[in-house]
Amino acid sequence: MSWGRVLVRVVVGGIFVGHGLQKLKGSFGGPGLEGTEKMMESLEMEPARENALAVALAETGAGAGIVLGAATPVVAGGLIGSMVTAVRKVHAKNGIWNSNGGYEYNAVLIATLVAIAAEGPGRASVDAMFGKSRWGGGGGLFALLLGVGSSFAVVEMGKRAAEQKRLADNDGES
Repeated sequence: MSWGRVLVRVVVGGIFVGHGLQKLKGSFGGPGLEGTEKMMESLEMEPARENALAVALAETGAGAGIVLGAATPVVAGGLIGSMVTAVRKVHAKNGIWNSNGGYEYNAVLIATLVAIAAEGPGRASVDAMFGKSRWGGGGGLFALLLGVGSSFAVVEMGKRAAEQKRLADNDGES
């Protein structure tokens, strides 16, 4: 079943690479770094420029890591963090269904990434070259906890930085 794992890794990882390049370079009709920075500002993810660059690089790099099957639980955790943050900041208020702007697609990607981390990337992977074609339940749990934890940390830091920015702007108006 190794070919099935490779197929899932290439499709899911490739989609994340494309999604990251949309944010980073404006590829595939994306907003580019400037547009991603504006989105981060609107979501109170300060500092906006740094968060825009971080998400763009994380999605691009971790997507490539999934494709290659390299450090699978770690890169899956990074992508899960991005998806959990998207759900929390953008999609949750719209309910589950994607047709209403909900988190259906994000949930499928999160579940797929947990499964990839748990089941491992298979024999045709970088991880397998180091004896880790399968990570087991611990790998999946690690990826999920890393993703959820990093999302909560980044959102909280963004809120605090946005509040500090508002206070600084108000002091400048006095």
